[in-house]
Amino acid sequence: MPASEPGPRREGPLFPLGQTVATPGALGALGQAGESPLGYLARHVRGDWGDVDTQDWQANDDALRDGDRLLSAYTLSTQERMWIITEADRSYTTLLLPEEY
Repeated sequence: MPASEPGPRREGPLFPLGQTVATPGALGALGQAGESPLGYLARHVRGDWGDVDTQDWQANDDALRDGDRLLSAYTLSTQERMWIITEADRSYTTLLLPEEY
């Protein structure tokens, strides 16, 4: 799936991130890629769910309305995949690698 969002462009935060945490694997992958998590968090909070299929994109859009968990997937410059998950109650947002789930 292309990284561009299939829906209309969204500006500003759509939901609270809560406390933001990252696993050691995600921090290591970001460090190896020489990338900051901030750009990915900004995309996530604006509803740019990254590299997910159309069905998962729609599930996230529905979760905005219904208050369910949000999951974004991004590919770092090193081709490592990273997920960002915001809990349904919006208390935590976690950056992690898929194998750490």
